[in-house]
Amino acid sequence: MNEDKKLRVKKWVLMVLIGNMLPMSPVVAQHRKVLESDVCIYGGTSAGVIAAYTAMKMGKTAVLIEPGRHLGGLTSGGLGYTDIGNKYVVTGLARDFYRRIGAHYGKLEQWIFEPKVAESIFNDYVRRAGFPVLFERRIIRAGKKGNRIHTITLESTRRDSGQLTVRAKVFIDCSYEGDLMAAAGVSYAVGREANSRYQETINGVQLMEGHQFPDGIDPYKIPGDPGSGLLWGISTGSVAVPGAGDKKVQAYNYRITLTNVPENRLPIGKPDRYDPARYALLLRLKERQPWKSLKDIFIWSRMPNGKTDINNRGGFSTDLIGMNWAYPEAGYDERARIQQLHEDYTRGLLYFVGHDPRVPDFIREEMKQWGYPKDEYMDNDNWTPQLYIREARRMVGALVITQHHCTGEQVVTDGVGMAAYTMDSHNCDRQVVNGMVKNEGNVEVGGFDPYPVSYRAITPKQKEASNLLVPVCLSASHIAFGSIRMEPVFMVLGQSAAVAACLAIDQRVPVQQVDVTGIQKELKQNPLADGSAAEILIDNEDSTQVVIRGDWERKKRGGYGPSYLLGRSKAGVPPSVRFIPGVKKQGPYQIYAYFPKLKNTAIQTVARIHDGKSETRKTVGASDVQVQGQTSGEWVALGTYVLTPGQKAFVELSGSTPVADAILFVPGK
Repeated sequence: MNEDKKLRVKKWVLMVLIGNMLPMSPVVAQHRKVLESDVCIYGGTSAGVIAAYTAMKMGKTAVLIEPGRHLGGLTSGGLGYTDIGNKYVVTGLARDFYRRIGAHYGKLEQWIFEPKVAESIFNDYVRRAGFPVLFERRIIRAGKKGNRIHTITLESTRRDSGQLTVRAKVFIDCSYEGDLMAAAGVSYAVGREANSRYQETINGVQLMEGHQFPDGIDPYKIPGDPGSGLLWGISTGSVAVPGAGDKKVQAYNYRITLTNVPENRLPIGKPDRYDPARYALLLRLKERQPWKSLKDIFIWSRMPNGKTDINNRGGFSTDLIGMNWAYPEAGYDERARIQQLHEDYTRGLLYFVGHDPRVPDFIREEMKQWGYPKDEYMDNDNWTPQLYIREARRMVGALVITQHHCTGEQVVTDGVGMAAYTMDSHNCDRQVVNGMVKNEGNVEVGGFDPYPVSYRAITPKQKEASNLLVPVCLSASHIAFGSIRMEPVFMVLGQSAAVAACLAIDQRVPVQQVDVTGIQKELKQNPLADGSAAEILIDNEDSTQVVIRGDWERKKRGGYGPSYLLGRSKAGVPPSVRFIPGVKKQGPYQIYAYFPKLKNTAIQTVARIHDGKSETRKTVGASDVQVQGQTSGEWVALGTYVLTPGQKAFVELSGSTPVADAILFVPGK
């Protein structure tokens, strides 16, 4: 950023920060109705923070609007057990975020963390870039001239101050609901497409085995008596034909943060509006599948410092199936009611498991070892304010990503990010099937390589909005969105959207006409958006920087990127893979090797590190690969070395039973 731009941005930020104090007085707010910015980002999710940070670092003024009181969305709202898929797809500022998490815990990067740590890092992005955040403001309408959005009008979420209008050159909708997109008249879908819509096979209605009830669970209040009515939480509809489309939305829940540290633990008390009848179906389930531990019905993931990230497991758990269908298009009051219902249900479930006499004593005692952490969500009764909105609106944009893109049958060339997670949908309904309770809608289909996410999927049709980007509620079918909808991917796409917004402003063109190669170049050359030297990452698939000798078996699952290599010695000749970084600037580099966590404990790799003048050797065994969280491998430090420019420096992996995957060179600061 040149000095003139820096000065302009600093003056603008100071003006806005001063002005932001005014709406606290409704009278003063009447005199300050319009705020102007180059880029307006709606939604203080993880993607929203990264987008605003990127725009500011690229010399534009940016304002971030967040209807709540916290930044980071679900990343700081309890989902500390990061859904990754493959760390290869986490690039740029998204990778920087997890590096900053790692620094907090004394590692290179980390994928499990406490909510308050995540939020502090998002707040630090705001501080370092200096952009204003308008908290407790939400959109009520968008003003358009032709296909161009010129303003959005906001109200106070507490409705205690006047309206505020934001005028911008480009808008980015980073909300989970797609409210700005919808207000601007952009086409979108809600629910599940029929398989026939995009010639898919796992969209629409699906009655599968995952997170399912076993056969034989009676659905009626009086077993065997339909006239007695259904137990709470079972819908009266019937299952449609497989693959049929509908407006049903996959279940929401809360990612629950509890602690078992006594000095930081608050007891799980009886919540308001508690109704034990809501959990009668759980008792039926446990009659058929007797209790063994809390992990019977919860995915109980441990976080640092004695905390948890608890998710849905099995037929009956934290997912409130079928109670959220109206949420995506509901008004704010109705959404608040739905959110409160989810909170009441979830708090009630925790209390029920810990206190209901029909639950075995040993389970109740196990539950009572846990409580709400005193040091989390202190302004919200120690409960996360962020409901896990897995899916709401999905834009129907210039290109719709489908199952075929996920599996690699169709490949785009205008990728501005990558995804790799399983095509995943939680259940959408709970019904009576052949006289038994069954959940419907769960899908978990993976086994494919990382794939690119098209720029056209985050842009609306130009005739509908020429200055809007949508990196969260992007253009994808229901089942493809289930693969993309991971927080790290949202951050990557948020950065890409901000880069595109800045280029559109500079080039004075609609966002649809921005040259994608320019976006890709900026993301590659300036991944942290601050002009710092980019790290050098070499995957075993990078043939221009990798020299392979000897006999290696290519393994397609469990490594970093599309594959990793497993060496096999033949005739006494050890296999080797040399990674050549092509250093451009001499200086210190921290070097790491990525190793998948393999069951074969005999695997051992020798690393030769040549700095261009001298050589160092290190040996890495299976015990050196310490994996935490939902990832198949980890970076292992090889040390810090001063590398000489050119092609002389390299890292070579070899041995009698070696593994070769990826090497990372991080320049010193």
